[in-house]
Amino acid sequence: MAEQSLYDRLGGVFAIAAVIDHFSDAVVNNPIVGQRSANPELREWHTKKLARLPGLKFMRTLWVCDVAGGPFHFEATKPGKTILGLEQAHREFEIAPAESDEVAAELGRSLDFFKVPSREKGEVLAAFAAHKGEVTHGASASAKA
Repeated sequence: MAEQSLYDRLGGVFAIAAVIDHFSDAVVNNPIVGQRSANPELREWHTKKLARLPGLKFMRTLWVCDVAGGPFHFEATKPGKTILGLEQAHREFEIAPAESDEVAAELGRSLDFFKVPSREKGEVLAAFAAHKGEVTHGASASAKA
């Protein structure tokens, strides 16, 4: 018998959307990457562009559904080098590796809030970590300039 996909083990789109909703709100309030961030681009987004947050939650939900093997397809608004690439969408934020780590930690806390089992939590965080280089690409490119 074939093993269920991560998408199914997470509980499908509604469970994933609940985690992403919680996670996205927590990032806004996070002192390192949210409204009080030392990173001016992140601070501005989380204070002056929050009208875009519902769409971002939708896109994040699609992304997780896609990487988890679900039936939903993520298509980047600013395509990167790969189908699920995130470098173009995050370039302008100049996200440092430590900031990316804090976002991952916030995702972990949201997964814990919903009592996602450790195996599935690890798989979601591994998928997130696999794209860290893309998310932090803007900071690396800026440092080289």
